[in-house]
Amino acid sequence: MITAFLVAFGTVFLAELPDKTMVASLVLTTRYRRPLAVWVGVSGAFVLHVVLAVSIGSLLRNLPTTPVRLAVAVLFLIGGVIMLRAKHEDDDEAGSLAAATTFRKVALTAASVVGLAEFGDLTQLATAGIATRYSAPIAVALGAWCALASVAALAVTAGSWIVQHVPLKMVQRVAGVVFVGFGVATAVSAFA
Repeated sequence: MITAFLVAFGTVFLAELPDKTMVASLVLTTRYRRPLAVWVGVSGAFVLHVVLAVSIGSLLRNLPTTPVRLAVAVLFLIGGVIMLRAKHEDDDEAGSLAAATTFRKVALTAASVVGLAEFGDLTQLATAGIATRYSAPIAVALGAWCALASVAALAVTAGSWIVQHVPLKMVQRVAGVVFVGFGVATAVSAFA
């Protein structure tokens, strides 16, 4: 049981570090300046994905990846364009706007963005594969969720630091370019 937990944690943690979800969590934190709300939303979305992966196991490999990837690509492209075209607020304005946004709204936004982006993702498929190898679904689910939540915690911590040290205008532009890049890469991968 401990082996299943450790294998799931190690595999998912390493796979998630360079993933788009980490960047999305970081950007959401810089946008809303509510790191705990972002982490709660992202972690909640991960619960759904881990439960789905462990429950369905290897059947996830049979989902039609092209439509899922195209939907994710469109979401990233829209998000990137919105960030690039957004009126650049000064840091004080953005801080007061973020403070006015409720914890619940930020958490639901984060859960929605990450929930869609993670559907059929490498880490979800890896979790499903690990679940088929070990007869310890709870240990696999806990290991995968702990890894995903840990990476999200790193991302929101980095986002909090960035907000304090980098002008919001620059963060928005870089995030917009990164999101457009993820959108294009995801669209290309849908047909590869």
